[in-house]
Amino acid sequence: MLRRLDSTSADFQTELTALLAFETSQDPQVDQRVAAILADVKTRGDAALVEYTNKFDGTAASSMADLELTQTELKAAFERLPADQAAALQAAAARVRSYHEKQKMSSWSYEDEDGTLLGQQVTALDRVGIYVPGGKAAYPSSVLMNAIPAHVAGVAEIIMVVPTPKGERNDLVLAAAYVAGVSRAFTVGGAQAVGALAYGTQTVPQVDKITGPGNAYVASAKRAVFGVVGIDMVAGPSEILVLADGTTNPDWVAMDLFSQAEHDEIAQSILLCPDAGYVDAVYASIEKLIDTQPRKEIIAASLKNRGALIVVKDLDEACEICNYIAPEHMELSVENPEALLPKIRHAGAIFMGKFTSESLGDYCAGPNHVLPTARSARFSSPLGVYDFQKRSSLIKVSEVGAQKLGQIASVLAHGEGLTAHANAAELRLK
Repeated sequence: MLRRLDSTSADFQTELTALLAFETSQDPQVDQRVAAILADVKTRGDAALVEYTNKFDGTAASSMADLELTQTELKAAFERLPADQAAALQAAAARVRSYHEKQKMSSWSYEDEDGTLLGQQVTALDRVGIYVPGGKAAYPSSVLMNAIPAHVAGVAEIIMVVPTPKGERNDLVLAAAYVAGVSRAFTVGGAQAVGALAYGTQTVPQVDKITGPGNAYVASAKRAVFGVVGIDMVAGPSEILVLADGTTNPDWVAMDLFSQAEHDEIAQSILLCPDAGYVDAVYASIEKLIDTQPRKEIIAASLKNRGALIVVKDLDEACEICNYIAPEHMELSVENPEALLPKIRHAGAIFMGKFTSESLGDYCAGPNHVLPTARSARFSSPLGVYDFQKRSSLIKVSEVGAQKLGQIASVLAHGEGLTAHANAAELRLK
């Protein structure tokens, strides 16, 4: 069902590189279609948005009024939820909000010895757009993870877009928008939704930043509009890496691997362990449990396409391999995760200990589940409040400070051949 690798093998690095290979570059055909859609939405606005939504989602909207969800509709969706779902949604939202409150950046300033004030002023973005996937599954958790940090940051207006194939609206997604405080919501998706958020239409307001994952068309559109608006990241397939010492119930580990494999056929699930016998036990659990899963065909394809069980020399080597892989989700399923934590440099989120399943992070632990994929955890971070805030530098130079700084600036400006720069500083010298 899935490949076995051994780190002592002579061609292990080649095999690992092949395992991780995923075509993240743009598909020219997708990019061409996306470019045409974006140009059309930019030119025709609402009319194009309605047309593409009807075409791709199989709806029959006659105007944007048919595609906008009112606050009354969002509230009604929440009120229709079974009591346990409503309570779980509110509990998850409270935990996500509590965690992200601790991320807020502060403005600060100081004065140096000549009275010059320096610092930074932190302000929130005015308006953001959140993209919520609506294809193979519904993701109310994505609503919470994108909207709540924006609210905590102080964003005044949050615009949600979510595709509704065949016009089917998911009450849990709409209820999540109500709980998270989404300002306006539209049942549109794909590249056309990204274009509407980036450029604005007669009905959809232009935003300052777009966050949230989507399919290849959404990813291509986000790349294309970056610069017109900000984006969080270009998300790839979901990933999990379990680093195990052999003390966790193998059924638990098998199910944790399933938890990402069930997303789609190109998701990636990897186990690293120094105990070959334990790896055998996990494989046996996979074979035993897969038929219990409603999405077993997707899981099986994912494990076959991109999954792996890797036997390593020891836990130290496992940590180094983990750092090379830089996974989106990383489980330290060991007796003493704190001892290994300092050795993990690159991972989107680190789940510590055998009771910390990755799925808890997806829904309700508190930290954000929008994470870097495709080895980008080497240089990027989870979505957070800081993605919805920005910093302005503060400089207030005193008369005394202008004498000292002016001389320094004059010398450097002349050295660069920028005479006006030098003169602007020199005019303030006594």
